[in-house]
Amino acid sequence: MKLSALGRIALATGIVVLTTATLPGTPAAAAPVKRKILPVLVEFNDASFQFPDKVKASTPDTYFGAKSDSAASYLSELSRGQYTLVPAVPEQFLGPIKLDLSAAGCPQGKINQLTREELTKRSLVAGKDYESLSIVFPAQKTNCPWAGLATLPGPTTWINLYGTASGIDVVGHELGHNLGFGHQGRVKCTGGNLGACKSGGASHTTIMAGGYRPAGFSAPEMIRAGWLNGGASLKVTKSGVYTLRSLHGKGSGVRALDIALGGDRLVIEYRHAAGNFDAKLEGVHAYRVPKGSYGASSLIDTTTADKTATNNAPPNADAITKLTDKASKLSVAVVSSGGGQAKVKVALNGDSLSAIDATPSKSASPTPSAATPTPSASASASTGTESLTDSTEPVTELGSEELTAGGGRSTVLPLAAGGGAAVLAVGLGFLLVKRRRKRA
Repeated sequence: MKLSALGRIALATGIVVLTTATLPGTPAAAAPVKRKILPVLVEFNDASFQFPDKVKASTPDTYFGAKSDSAASYLSELSRGQYTLVPAVPEQFLGPIKLDLSAAGCPQGKINQLTREELTKRSLVAGKDYESLSIVFPAQKTNCPWAGLATLPGPTTWINLYGTASGIDVVGHELGHNLGFGHQGRVKCTGGNLGACKSGGASHTTIMAGGYRPAGFSAPEMIRAGWLNGGASLKVTKSGVYTLRSLHGKGSGVRALDIALGGDRLVIEYRHAAGNFDAKLEGVHAYRVPKGSYGASSLIDTTTADKTATNNAPPNADAITKLTDKASKLSVAVVSSGGGQAKVKVALNGDSLSAIDATPSKSASPTPSAATPTPSASASASTGTESLTDSTEPVTELGSEELTAGGGRSTVLPLAAGGGAAVLAVGLGFLLVKRRRKRA
């Protein structure tokens, strides 16, 4: 498929160590956020945009356009207006700015440093005049093996631009990293037995893992962002039958069940076409959240037919019907699913599923899943889950130049390190690469 630019989205290929105190856990539900983002076009002393006028014309639309595929529209719709990107300057972007730097070797660190120095010369202060920085540069001589790069979480994205415009599949993916979302994996749990799972590639139920724009974000990611508040995310503490509304649908109601699973969490969502999302996703899906790190969740896959954004598997190919975990004395079964809602039985503490009345629980009172995080130097209550300084290394997106999807695994493992948490992002054998070009 030929689109506007080369977008190579590879999921966690290689090994990257990120050090952050804010990635694990969930933020408290917050007031609506308006995040000031500054797109900056930069060129090198040996490389410039081939069609600078077209790049300048496309940049405002990419980030702030009225259409649903702009970054601002996309995030606003997903968050139901709780998170909005706004331009940091009246012109909506700056540049092109010429950096005294060669493009060779993909020097993303120096690109960031010199760009920020140029902004300082223009009396633009990080955290005051702009909160997020998106650096867009010509790809022709950089040889960067990615279309986009981002700090996780953090305020910086790099867009390695082929052609004259990037798209939401790249920009939205990288902004998801800024929000604290990793590359969401998939675990294969044969027959729904949560005690016998193995890693199995990417989830394809989020833009962070090969679902592209129509998938939006998954329920664990939206819990991480604080967007499932007001009872939209329910912490289940008693056995019963629970009704779920579609994750991206309009109106009120519970959209995610959040259940204790030993030291982890189990998040249940219902996906159904709504607005600009989930036209190719249907059914009840489940995710394992390791140690409360909602941005590092994995889809629980109990089937053999994997749904991806590019195959012909049915929309409900990865939907669950039943899950069991003997260690946690937990059972889950889907009672019904379709038409915009689903009913799910949850049996805790060894209760029998068959003993639970199929009528949805009336006594359950929604308890928001978001727990107030421990304050840290890189967290800011006024800016959601994003920090204002680059306290982390960027997430590396590596890959070939062709569209491939293979087996392998993609996992995120939290490791103790110093005063924060070191996250080892490991992806073996899985690539999802989208080649997109536009003839000028």
